[in-house]
Amino acid sequence: TILIIWSCVETVIGLYGETIEVPCNNGNNKPDGLIFTKWKYVKDDGSPGDLLVKQAQKDEATVSATDGYKSRVSIAANSSLLIARGSLADQRVFTCMVVSLTNLEEHSVEVKVHKKPSAPVIKNNAKELENGKLMQLGECVVENANPPADLIWMKNDQPLVDDGKMIFITSTITKDPVTGLSSTSSRLQYTARKEDVESQFTCTAKHEMGPDQVSEPETFPIHYPTEKVSLQVISQSPIREGDDVTLKCQADGNPPPTSFNFNIKGKKVTVTDKDVYTLTGVTRADSGIYKCSLLDNDVMESTQFVTVSFLDVSLTPTGKVLKKLGENLMVSLEKNTSSEAKVTWTKDNRKLDKLPDFSKLTYSDAGLYVCDVSIEGIKRSLSFELTVEGIPKITSLTKHRSNDGKHKVLTCEAEGSPKPDVQWSVNGTNDEMSYVNGKATYKLTVVPSKNLTVSCFVTNKLGEDTKEISVFSQKNEDGAEQAKVIVGVVVGLLVAAALVGLTYWLYIKKTRQGSWKTGEKETGTSEESKKLEENNHKADV
Repeated sequence: TILIIWSCVETVIGLYGETIEVPCNNGNNKPDGLIFTKWKYVKDDGSPGDLLVKQAQKDEATVSATDGYKSRVSIAANSSLLIARGSLADQRVFTCMVVSLTNLEEHSVEVKVHKKPSAPVIKNNAKELENGKLMQLGECVVENANPPADLIWMKNDQPLVDDGKMIFITSTITKDPVTGLSSTSSRLQYTARKEDVESQFTCTAKHEMGPDQVSEPETFPIHYPTEKVSLQVISQSPIREGDDVTLKCQADGNPPPTSFNFNIKGKKVTVTDKDVYTLTGVTRADSGIYKCSLLDNDVMESTQFVTVSFLDVSLTPTGKVLKKLGENLMVSLEKNTSSEAKVTWTKDNRKLDKLPDFSKLTYSDAGLYVCDVSIEGIKRSLSFELTVEGIPKITSLTKHRSNDGKHKVLTCEAEGSPKPDVQWSVNGTNDEMSYVNGKATYKLTVVPSKNLTVSCFVTNKLGEDTKEISVFSQKNEDGAEQAKVIVGVVVGLLVAAALVGLTYWLYIKKTRQGSWKTGEKETGTSEESKKLEENNHKADV
């Protein structure tokens, strides 16, 4: 119960269906010498009516009402009047009379009964709206309220206002003759736009009992004619020969058209109850212009150009190619493509900057050549495996001592293809063998006990070659080396002696020249003569 105090008469707001408490002088109602408290009311016809009396000396009140209040009224400990099951009929003035030995006071209270309305509901919805046409969208209803509720239409949470042109809102209030409660309805006429296809419409009920209540949102299909047709090409990109291509025609009308005309490179094809047409296993001949349009309006159409990518490549030669050393090889690549192609070459999985010059083949030209030709979405790989054959030829035959000085290592190098086999004229240990780009290297380790002439013999299916080398035994080789040393020592001594004699002769000559200057004899001193004789004697030895 809500208590409102006015200048003279208090006002109490009670809730419909609940107990209404009407205060007596706000609880200040028990003066000294209190005899009794009495509640009365003003009837509908304006005459007074008694409700109950509470004697000060008694615990229970005496109900004097004979109408509908007889079973609904009682008095609280603070002398407030309690009215059970409040209704709109209780909206009247009630008076509390307090009688004591010295005074009589009356306190009047006006009762108002409020009821919150039911949740708003949008009824009589339009099944569809038409673009640009004023139509009734729906009717919003709330029931059983007091006082009547106010209704506000909302679009996307924004209030709609009656403008007398595009929007019309008409509200009515009806009262239940039995309960006296009011129902409010609001009818919305709305001019829809194409963009309203996603709009949400709601109705908000505002009431003194609050808070606001909002209806469930409603959406409406908006009908509008087709203004644009679009053709979509559905396929992987790029389109390649053998692919399936689906043409999808769409129109922006609502409801959307379900049947279309397709123009397949000049040929008209009508499809009904679907918006697609599929080209199966397209070829380069299917490249061209495609169209779609409405059944009843060929002018409203859409066009797409379809390009089918293709790549034709031929390589000469292919497969296994056998050539002789020094021969010429012509390589030819021909291609026919829908767009510029990229060409790359690899030899034995290594990328080449360009294809080698095969005008005079060498063993190093042999290998697996792969040509990759590609455009966007398509790649072709072609290859040939080149083998260059030739008669084996020994390019060098050498010897050297092993690291420990105890063995002789012979190295025979040869060129040829297929890989040459080797035979040595002596037994030994085959240390290692390699074969790269037609070049073979063979090594043999031997321990000769005497001087030998060793032959390296190489052969393949095309021919053979041989070469010899002299190998000395370890003993003979050491003797030869010692002889070379002795000869070198003797020659060295002779050269040294000659140098000494020449030096002394120059010295004597210089000395004599000096004696001429001093007047000495040309023959020199006896000591110089002795030295000269000694040196001559040494030179003779």
